[in-house]
Amino acid sequence: MKKQMLVLGGGFAGLWSALAAARKLAEFHAEAEIEITLVDRTTYHNIRVRNYEADLSDVCIPLKDLLTPVGVRFLNGEVSDIDVLGRRVSVQTRDGLQSLGYDRLVLAVGSEVVRPPIPGLEERAFDVDTYAAAARLAHHIDELGAGKSGSGQFTAVVIGAGLTGLEVTTELPQRLTRIRERSASREPVRVVLVDRLPHVGSDMGPHARPVIEEALRSLGIETRLSVSVERIEPSAVELSSGERIDASTVIWCAGMRANPLTDKLPGERDRLGRLKVDPFLRIAGVPHAFAAGDVANIAIDGAHPSVMSCQHGRPMGRFAGNNAAADLLGKPMLPLRIDWYVTVLDLGPWGGIHTSGWDRRVIATGAQAKATKRDINCHRIYPPRSLNREDLFAAAAPELQPPPQILGD
Repeated sequence: MKKQMLVLGGGFAGLWSALAAARKLAEFHAEAEIEITLVDRTTYHNIRVRNYEADLSDVCIPLKDLLTPVGVRFLNGEVSDIDVLGRRVSVQTRDGLQSLGYDRLVLAVGSEVVRPPIPGLEERAFDVDTYAAAARLAHHIDELGAGKSGSGQFTAVVIGAGLTGLEVTTELPQRLTRIRERSASREPVRVVLVDRLPHVGSDMGPHARPVIEEALRSLGIETRLSVSVERIEPSAVELSSGERIDASTVIWCAGMRANPLTDKLPGERDRLGRLKVDPFLRIAGVPHAFAAGDVANIAIDGAHPSVMSCQHGRPMGRFAGNNAAADLLGKPMLPLRIDWYVTVLDLGPWGGIHTSGWDRRVIATGAQAKATKRDINCHRIYPPRSLNREDLFAAAAPELQPPPQILGD
C-alpha cells in the first residue's frame, strides 16, 4: 500500500505544502510509493489578501486545476477531528464522514476572525475573512442605492484599525460614492474607522503612522480611537464613549486567531493559538506532524515570530511540504530562515506605504508603494497561471524569494 501524506488546508500554506511535497516525490521518482491528499472545505484557493478589494473576480482559483497536474488528490470536506495517536483525520464530506489515515500530516488550516460577544456583532457585521464573506459584503454595498434613503444609508463603520481594517477602510469612500451616484439619494458618504487603541495602524509603528494618518485625512475618513463598540443595531453602532453612529454598513476587522483545530493537537501554543514548530516546521511534541502558515509559530529569523500573512505562509508551506515528503523518503530536511521582512499596505486611491525591517522604516509611499502592492496582490503571490506541471514545481521549490522591489514612478 502507498504511504499517505495529508495536507489540511488549501490556503497559501496548504496549497504550497502540497505542491512542494509533490515536487519532492517527483524529484526522487517516488509518486508510486506515496499518495498526497489535500483536504479543504472549499473547492478553490482564495487569494485571501485581496478580499478587501471591490473587484473579486480574480481572487479564487479551483484547487483541482492546481493539484491535478502534479498528481495530488483533492478532497472537499470539513475536518472535524485529528487523532494524532492513531494518525487519523475525520473529514465531513458531502458523502458522509470519512476517516483518513496518514504517515505524515501537514496542518495548514489557517486563521479566522475573532468575534467577541458584542450584541449584534454576529448578526449584523460583515467581514472579509473569507471569499464568501467578502462576496456578501460586496453584494450588500451594491444594493445600498436601492434601499430606502435615510440617515446612514452610505455610512460605513469599520471596527479595527490594523492592516486589514485600513485596507478595507481606504477602499470604502470610492466604493460608496460610486453606488450613491447611481441612486437618487442625497445622503452623504461617510466612513468611520474605530479602534480601542490610541493610534491607527499600531502594529506599523511610529515611522509609518504619520503616512497612514495623512492618507486617511486625504480620503475624508473619520477616526474614533481609544473607544470600543458596545453594540451593533440594525442601522447604528453604539460606542463606549456614548456616541451613536447611524450606519447601514458595519465591517468587523478586529483580530485574528489560529483555526480551532489546533486544539486537537498537543503542544505549546502562543497567545494567538498557534502551535510552536521547529526550523523544519515540525510540531513540537507531535511525531510525524508538521504545521505551516497561520496555525504555526516559528522564529522566522531566529528571533522574531512569524506573522499571519502570505509573506510567511507561502514559504512556510513550501518548506513544510518539502520536509514532510523528505522525512517520508528518508531524505534530509531543510530549515527555514527568512532574514528580511517588509510590509506593503494598500491605502486605496491615495496610494500605499512600503516599509522595511521589523522597525518598519518607510521606504516608499503613494503611487510607488501602490504599484508594488498591486504587483504583490496580482502576480507575486499567485501560482503559475499556466497550470503547467513543471511551472508549478518550479514555483514550489523550497527557496526564498527576494524582497519585493520598489515599483512605480
